[in-house]
Amino acid sequence: MKTFGLVGKNIDYSFSRTYFTDKFKKEDLNCVYKNFDINSIDEFDAIFKSSNEISGLNVTIPYKEAVLPFLDALDADAQSIGAVNTIKIQNGKRIGYNTDHYGFVKSLKPYLNTKHKSALILGTGGASKAIAFALNTLNIPFSFVSRTPDSKNCFGYDELNSEIIAVHQIIINCTPLGTHPKIELYPPIPYQSISKNHFLYDLIYNPSQTQFLNFGLKANATAVNGLKMLELQAERSWEIWDL
Repeated sequence: MKTFGLVGKNIDYSFSRTYFTDKFKKEDLNCVYKNFDINSIDEFDAIFKSSNEISGLNVTIPYKEAVLPFLDALDADAQSIGAVNTIKIQNGKRIGYNTDHYGFVKSLKPYLNTKHKSALILGTGGASKAIAFALNTLNIPFSFVSRTPDSKNCFGYDELNSEIIAVHQIIINCTPLGTHPKIELYPPIPYQSISKNHFLYDLIYNPSQTQFLNFGLKANATAVNGLKMLELQAERSWEIWDL
């Protein structure tokens, strides 16, 4: 039986196992999808020893960048992004892909309007790299926001003010702050400066309405969670696995 799965940490909540298990049944495929919940990326190789029929994997927080040294090759987009969320096993080789940027672009486009001229990306992890790549393809300028800013194109959270928020009409949360079960958390930005012209996008999908999105809705901003992005990137993973 072909085995697929999700590699991450504390992923019991994950959408992927149910999504792909249901898809296997619908397509009448003799495949199984497992959660590989590991405490360290150093445990990655052991996954293949415990389940030697692995044909493909998805990768989530916090291993989208850390997994790179364990792969044999990267496709061009994953190479450019520097992060992987999909792995195909082909002729014994582990090939890394990134489908996050695809899912993000497809889910973002219906909401864009002429007021959305630049973006803030909250967080600098593997997910944020795919979002930056996607924004580049859309010709939308952006800046990162981080607890530890280390570049000219990166604000610290304590630097954010009403002027910065005003000129960045798209704000994308790529941090895990607000994910179930710690749903009370949210990125520390000046929400009082959010207006109806803003678009808040949260990559988190559980809960469906995070505190980050709640603040946006209270200001009559557009607020969207990451479920559609996740579904789109999952379908792209399916195509890559070529089942």
